[in-house]
Amino acid sequence: MARYDVVVVGSGPNGLAAAVEMARAGRSVLVLEAEETIGGACRSMELTLPGFVNDAFSSVYPLGIGSPFFRSLPLAEHGLKWVHPEAPLAHPFEDGTAAVLERSFGPMAETLGAGDARAWRELMWPLVKHWHALVPDMLSPFGIPRHPFRMAAFGMEGLRSLKGLAEARFRGDRARALLGACSGHVGLPLDYAATASYGMVLVAAGHAVGWPLVLGGAGSLTAALASYLRSLGGEIRTGVRVRSLGEVPPARAVLLDVTARQFLAIAGDRVHGRYRRQLERFRLGVGVFKVDWALDGPVPWKSPAVARAGTVHLVGSPAELYASEEAPWHGWHTERPLVLFAQPSALDPTRAPPGKHVAWGYCHVPNGSDVDMTERIEAQVERFAPGFRDLVLARSSAGPATLQSRDANLVGGDINGGAGTLSQLFFRPAFRLHPYRTPIPGVYLCSASTPPGGGVHGMCGYHAARAALGDGY
Repeated sequence: MARYDVVVVGSGPNGLAAAVEMARAGRSVLVLEAEETIGGACRSMELTLPGFVNDAFSSVYPLGIGSPFFRSLPLAEHGLKWVHPEAPLAHPFEDGTAAVLERSFGPMAETLGAGDARAWRELMWPLVKHWHALVPDMLSPFGIPRHPFRMAAFGMEGLRSLKGLAEARFRGDRARALLGACSGHVGLPLDYAATASYGMVLVAAGHAVGWPLVLGGAGSLTAALASYLRSLGGEIRTGVRVRSLGEVPPARAVLLDVTARQFLAIAGDRVHGRYRRQLERFRLGVGVFKVDWALDGPVPWKSPAVARAGTVHLVGSPAELYASEEAPWHGWHTERPLVLFAQPSALDPTRAPPGKHVAWGYCHVPNGSDVDMTERIEAQVERFAPGFRDLVLARSSAGPATLQSRDANLVGGDINGGAGTLSQLFFRPAFRLHPYRTPIPGVYLCSASTPPGGGVHGMCGYHAARAALGDGY
């Protein structure tokens, strides 16, 4: 007899989302987590010095606050508080100026110039105006959208390469770089098809809902999800690593917040044939090299405008950006990588002792790389913030192997659960109509290896839970 209706393996945002949705439907739920702390790649730790709270993986959540599922939950009642910067994003340049993504369109003329600001608004306004109507379609598996005409209009632009779209729409480097580095989050060469869609969604989120952090650290988001799950009667056990389906307690359904590669290992010889071959061919994304810092003061940006932003893209010109994102996909390490950077303590003083700060920066590297990128990352920060190195009290560097040791889902440092190529954007981890179901009855995948892919939004878990409920579990 099944002791639980549902067992969820993995307590990242997708695993917890799946567990919450099953519990909301009245199912008894147990979550098993391999690590001693919950959260997967949404956790906070003291990585540098005592009293300095670092987000060990993800940190800034435009798709978290924009998630239709998270917005449907009473997470504020369970301790979640979003913290918004004055501006979501800044992109500094060598001359000491910066392009800034503002919440409203009006100030964009100052940052981009009048002509490109008009083009920016024409491109982004349809998404921003209808954000809450369109985001369920954008964060859903392939199928018939609720708003087919609006989604078709988005697809006409989003399915282009970022480079092609930016060069067609904008005359100046400032707009091209600002949008381009947002697309750079996906970790693909930016002349690949559909890379424009990633940047457009992140920019639209910035205008529509912002790019906030969570008060107290990323772990506060998973703590709120876990608190709500427990209020619904769900259970969570940590320190339980599942290596095979035979180790899962008896349950009517099992939902796995694991990558395609891990699923094959857990399922063993219970999965074979075409499905196994497709999962074996599922392409991993590039890896990440991340540095966390404890700082003696705020980052001394050349451009005062950068200090208004919660997230900073450090790369310079579009040409440098394109070279940066081309390199790791082909197995190279660039000297001047795109560095995604944030100083959370500028918004959230609970992260560091009085007068001190925490910051982090990461860049893309080839999957499984063992090259130390600390010096190159810090050189990029110093380039746009001279004197940064003088503020460093301590640092903690983590390459792909270290990140994977902290969270087994980050295979080779891949933070997106698999590459976001055009085919894997729509069909992941296999070419099938129902991506969350596996060939094993009652066993489902709910990780970022399923649609809509990477990002802290919980939608992979939500859709997997809905699939299981639709099947009668």
